[in-house]
Amino acid sequence: MTKVDVKVTGTVMTITLNGPERMNSLSPDTLDGLDAALDAAERDGSLTSLVITGTGRTFSVGMDIGFLGECFADPPGVFVPFIRRYHAFLDRLEACPLPSVAAVNGLARAGGFELLLACDFVIAADEAKVGDTHSDFGIVPGAGASQRAPRKIGDQRARALLLAGRWLKGPEIADWGLALSSVPRAELMDEVTRLTDSLGNRSRAVTATLKRLLNAAPDVTLAEGLRLERELFTRFHEEVADADEGYRAYVEKRDPVWNRR
Repeated sequence: MTKVDVKVTGTVMTITLNGPERMNSLSPDTLDGLDAALDAAERDGSLTSLVITGTGRTFSVGMDIGFLGECFADPPGVFVPFIRRYHAFLDRLEACPLPSVAAVNGLARAGGFELLLACDFVIAADEAKVGDTHSDFGIVPGAGASQRAPRKIGDQRARALLLAGRWLKGPEIADWGLALSSVPRAELMDEVTRLTDSLGNRSRAVTATLKRLLNAAPDVTLAEGLRLERELFTRFHEEVADADEGYRAYVEKRDPVWNRR
C-alpha cells in the first residue's frame, strides 16, 4: 500500500506518495491520506504552497493493480465510487487557495498523470516519463485527463497522449508546456524550492482570487472573464481586511504583513 507522508518545512507542505514497491499506486487508503493532507493544508493559515511528489523513481502509476482487480469485478460498486472520489479530490486540489507544485520525480501515468494535471505547476526530472495510457489498457480516463490535458497543452498534443499513447520524456515534458521546467533528478527539489520561495510571502487572499480567475479563464468568453475579474476585484476590496497592506508597506518602506486567513 502507498502511504501518504506529510512534512511541513517553513510555509511549504510536502505531500509524498510513499509506496515505491507499489510504484506509488493509488488505493482507497492512499486517497484517505491525500484527503487528510489537503484538509490539514486548508486549515493551516501559515502555509503558502503545496508540493506533491513520489518516493523513489516513480511519481505515481495511478491505481493499484491489486485494487484494480476489485474494481473490474464490481465496476458500479467499487470502480465508479473510487473514481468519483478521486475526481472530487483533484477538483479540491485544483480549487485549493494554495498554489500546488507537482515535483515529478519519475514515471507518471494514468491516475498519476491526472494528479499532475490538477496541480498549478509541474517541475519534472529529466529522467521522468509521462503518459496517459488509459487507452493502452482498453479503458477511458475517469479523473480528468480528457478535459484537463487539452486545456493545459492544446488539442493535438492531448490527442497524441490520450489517443495514440504518446510518452513524454525529460525536457520534452517542459517543451510541450506540461511542465514549467525540467532538471536532472538530483536537482529536482532544489528547483521546486526556488519556485516555492517565489510563491512565499504573498497575500493568501490574492493567490486564492488569482487561482479562481485563472481556473475560470478556459471556460468563459473574454467578456465573461473580464466581468468576473471586475466582480472579484470589487469583492476583494470589500471583503479582504488587508487589501491595502501592500500599498501601505510600500509607502512606509517595510515588508508587508499579510492576513493568512
